[in-house]
Amino acid sequence: MADVAPADIVWRVEGEGGDLFGTAATPRPTPTAPAFAVPRRFVDLAQSVILHRDPERFALLYTMLCRLKDDPARIDDESDPLRRRLDLLAKEVRRDIHKMRAFVRFREVEDADGERFVAFFEPEHHIVRANAGFFLHRFATMRWSILTPELSIHWDGTTLTEAPGATRADAPGDDPVEALWKGYYASIFNPARLKVDMMVKEMPRRYWANMPETALIPGLIAGARAREIAMVEHTAPRGDGATAWEKLREEASHCTRCPLHKCATQTVFGEGPIDADLMFVGEQPGDQEDLAGKPFVGPAGQLFDRAMADAGVDRARAYVTNAVKHFKYEQRGKRRIHSKPNAGEVKACRWWIDQERRIVRPKRIILLGTTAVHSLTGKAQSLVSVRDRVLDVGDGATARATVHPSYLLRLPDREQAEVEYARFVEDLAAAARL
Repeated sequence: MADVAPADIVWRVEGEGGDLFGTAATPRPTPTAPAFAVPRRFVDLAQSVILHRDPERFALLYTMLCRLKDDPARIDDESDPLRRRLDLLAKEVRRDIHKMRAFVRFREVEDADGERFVAFFEPEHHIVRANAGFFLHRFATMRWSILTPELSIHWDGTTLTEAPGATRADAPGDDPVEALWKGYYASIFNPARLKVDMMVKEMPRRYWANMPETALIPGLIAGARAREIAMVEHTAPRGDGATAWEKLREEASHCTRCPLHKCATQTVFGEGPIDADLMFVGEQPGDQEDLAGKPFVGPAGQLFDRAMADAGVDRARAYVTNAVKHFKYEQRGKRRIHSKPNAGEVKACRWWIDQERRIVRPKRIILLGTTAVHSLTGKAQSLVSVRDRVLDVGDGATARATVHPSYLLRLPDREQAEVEYARFVEDLAAAARL
């Protein structure tokens, strides 16, 4: 590392404009200072910050690097203004990476080699290469292309290639599958949980042009009040509890406590009134929950809603969450097949459940499946051994365990399925009366 002061360096990036006078680059100085160990935390931070569009990012990182030479602990000082600014840049990059994973929408086209899926996306920062591995792993068996103004990436099932940037006009128009997707999106839209400001915060309008379902949003919002009147009105209190929950949900969206975040589309956090007396804890999100970002909206969720209605339990008054917040799966062809979380993954996610319980403070908790039992009791137990008794889960709450609704969907015998469904409804009703 050469002893060159940060103020003596002008940073230029090809394609982002040069300095005011456009002078030629000076020769690289010869290192004169002895080498020193760079804290790992700086390296991790720099890998994110360098993807930001802020033209000062290199100068900021170099300034911090120079300071670390004499004060290695500075990278751990959260009160340091430079460290805070770098953290903010890194956070914005992580958020942009998450938004790309959540909001890319593929359209099917036919080319000479068969079907290909093409999407157009406009990232805020230089994140396309950083996200390529996610899409490659997630859609390994498909041929796909992601077009962005800066860079395009293409996967042919064997090789990932890059190409110049593109425009929205280069992407295909509507395809028949979009009608199904719009129908699904409309079906999971719940007017009782509508918070327009929060929705726009999580799904900024700048992404809407490339997402087919957003064409439905104005109409869904306009009709939300009429639909809500038909439901049992329940207003969650605003204040410290709501603020704490929203902050917790935002933190969870960036969770890296276990490896499951690497392949999942997004964190699927709990939802419902934050003063609910009744909490349901499932096992983990499924394929459709992973795509929608909401718990219990897929086939098991639809069966769950039906059973809740038959048990006389109003889902709108309950808080619903999962023991594990990311979808764990095995890729089999084009399908993503649910895979059971291991003990380490359950333990890593226990922190989020504890925080949700601290904010909601439910009086009664219903555990759906053995993973939920393991999470809240801290012990791996068979459902047979715990199903018919009240469980101690701390905090003064009472808990009962029952099957996860996905178990009912897997039963091959129709008569057995009807018997088990009736027992499931009875479990829900009994637990709600605790």
